[in-house]
Formats: sequence, structure tokens, C-alpha cells
Amino acid sequence: MIVSTFKRGLKIPGRKGATEGKPAETVPIPTQVVIPVNQHLGAPNKAIVAVGDTVKRGQKIADAAGPSPMSAPVHASIAGVVKKIEVRAQTNNAEGPCIIIEGDGSEASWHDTAFMEPLDPFQCTKEEALARIREAGVVGMGGAGFPTHVKLNVPPRQTIDTIIADGAECEPYLTTDEAALEGKTDVIIRGLAIVMKITGVKKAIIGLEDNKAHLVPVIEEKARKAGYPGEITVGLCRTRYPQGGEKLLITALTGREVPSGGLPGDAHCIVQNVGSLIAIAEAFDGRPLIERGLTVSGGACGHPRNIVAPIGTVLAGLPPDFLAIDYNNLAKILAGGPMMGFAIPSDNVPIQKNTSGIVYMTADETTADPEGACIRCGRCVRNCSMKLFPVLMSNALDTDDVDEAVRIGLLDCIECGACTYMCPARIKLVQRFRIGKAKLRMKQAAAQAAAQK
Repeated sequence: MIVSTFKRGLKIPGRKGATEGKPAETVPIPTQVVIPVNQHLGAPNKAIVAVGDTVKRGQKIADAAGPSPMSAPVHASIAGVVKKIEVRAQTNNAEGPCIIIEGDGSEASWHDTAFMEPLDPFQCTKEEALARIREAGVVGMGGAGFPTHVKLNVPPRQTIDTIIADGAECEPYLTTDEAALEGKTDVIIRGLAIVMKITGVKKAIIGLEDNKAHLVPVIEEKARKAGYPGEITVGLCRTRYPQGGEKLLITALTGREVPSGGLPGDAHCIVQNVGSLIAIAEAFDGRPLIERGLTVSGGACGHPRNIVAPIGTVLAGLPPDFLAIDYNNLAKILAGGPMMGFAIPSDNVPIQKNTSGIVYMTADETTADPEGACIRCGRCVRNCSMKLFPVLMSNALDTDDVDEAVRIGLLDCIECGACTYMCPARIKLVQRFRIGKAKLRMKQAAAQAAAQK
């Protein structure tokens, strides 16, 4: 099998050994969940339950305030009583409204559900299928949280000829996608077939890095048994960071490039994370997106695992011996991986739909070096997978010239962290770019508000 890749990028330590090959384990049923009202990009939700309400597992508890295609509802992940609706800290270091549900942690309550009626995705209309995916609250689970029903509603001006299932999982420490590919192969293939039916596309590729080559025959056999031996294939890519970025995966598997300022659709592709494909398949069984797989690892985690947890689970609230966190030697906690994740102040924050991992790092695994002055070495340029000029974007942002940073390529930055990783001066380039994008959004919002006056 040909192993493809993209230009530039990094060869970095995977640090996946602690959880590699381990199946996903369901966490002990939590007695409380903290469910953020907003877990997607798009129009904000509002709570549709009140304090004191009794809710069932799978019941819708938050949705957009008005009709909006760019939204995805949120559902109760355990049965219980709504105890509070208040602002809480979340994994992106922002605060937002959350619905706190308390249950009794029993198996009986776990089966107290309000799931939807099953729907045959191969017999219903495209409109019915997209409505079901939205109603199930499915969003991109690779990190972005983009509403899936919007992504699959291809505009008439675009021609899509390839669906790509993103199973590359290039981020260090994380192995949850590998566990899903091994444990839920049939479900992923069914989700992929549903996406193909909705979009009318006849070709799909499951993209893997070659450190998962052992999964190729398993996936190919499952695809053959499901009746898709030629339509669903496996594309093997070199283990190289950030191979899991959708634009880079498209280039590696198809040879096409997404143009500057463009989206995967401009390269005639749709990319779905394997976790999102599982959620799509389960939506047609009647089950909304109320739990997700993630990796919990790091040197301060005594029992590193791939787990499946209800949305809203707070790891700090799990039984102490389940993860056995060594808080005495804990130096940093990351939501996500060390390259693209966020450092969070504690593990007292809830798991969200786009939380791919929580990493408990010791001092030996992380650095806190102060920033130095840029020495114009060009390493950030040579290793940028998007072929940008991070040093020039950083200079523009240092002078508060957001427009110049955009001209140079700020909006094409995928925030992979390769530039920061390679910078000998330890300049926090990605953090600057995130702040720059936030300033741009604020500027655009202010301009829009002024135009509406």
C-alpha cells in the first residue's frame, strides 16, 4: 500500500504507548454532570429546562433561541433533576452557562431514556436525514464543533466527489480514535455510508497514519462485509504532525490543495472525524450525542485509559482510583493534546462534545521557559504545514495590525503549534494567533453592529 503525506510538518514523539491498543472503557456512572449550553460553532443556545425539572437521559435541554441552521441542541447525558443553571468554567478556558443535573448513579436511571424513534437513513429523504442529525446534536468531534448537518448540506454550487473519514489522530498522547476504529469499525463504516447516501458521493477514504497500519485489513474486511468493498477504502499516510488536519489529510490522500481562505468543499471533499461518524450512525438508531470517547493520559495519571464518558462528566468527580491522578507531581493539565490543546487550571471542568483528551503532565513532560527575542532563524517558516510566515504574522500582531496579519495569512493558520514547538526563543506564536483571530472577530462584530444602527 502506498503511504502518502504532505510537505513540511514535524516528526515528533507520539507518547501514545500508555493507551495505545487499549479498548475504550465506560466510566462509572456519574451522579452529577455539568453540561455546557453551547458546544458548537454558530448561533448560541438557551436552556429549555428549569431548575427543579426532572429529565431523562437523551432529553433535549438546550437549543437555539430561534430558527437557525447554524446551531446544534444539547441533551441530558444522565437522568436526574436539574439542580442549577449557572455560569461555569469550560475546557476552552472560557466561562459559559451550564446545566447541572444530579442523578443517583444507578443502573436503573441509566436506562431512563428519552431517545428518538429509529429512522432508516437509506429510506428517508435527504432533508429528513439532515434534520435527524441536527436534532441529535451532532457536531464535529475532532475539535472544531461545527454543526454536522450544515457541513453535509452541500450547496448547489459545489461538487463533492470524496468523503474522508479522519482517523489520523496525529496529536501526541491521544488514542481515542484508534480505540474507536478498532472497537466500533462497523459503526464507523455505517456512519460513512450514511454520509455517502446524504451527499450522493460514491467514494470514501478512511485516512490513517501508518502507525495504525495493523487496522487496515480489519477495516477493509468490515467494509467488504458491509457491501462497500470498492466504495470505502483505506488511505495510509505517513506518521507526521499535523497529518490529522483536514486540509493536510485532503492533500495527502487526493493530491489536492484547499485554496487560501477556502474550505474542504473547494477541493471537492468533505472530512468527518471518526467520532462524528459514530454519532451520525447512532443518531439514526434514535440516540442523541450524549457521550464521547476520549483519552486520559500523561505522566501524572496512574491509570491512563481510553474512556467513554457522558457529556458533562467532571473527571475530578470520578472515583479517585479510576484514574489515580498524582496531584503532588502534577505540573499542567491539558484539554486536548499538547500541540493544539488548552492548558486548564484544574480538572474540575466538564467533558464536552469536542473534548478529545485530558492530559495530566508532570514537570518532566512540559516546559515553562520564558519567551526570548526572535532571532529570525526561520524555523517557524520552514516547518509551517500551511506554508505561512508565522514570524511576519506575529510582528504584525505585535503592532496591533490585525489587517496586515490577515493579509499575510492569519486566517489560514490551523493553530497546529508546529511553529511554537520549533521556536528556539520559545515565543508563544499560536497563542498570539488565537488572540489575533479573537480581535478580528470583535472588530467584525463591532462593524456589523455599527452598520445595523
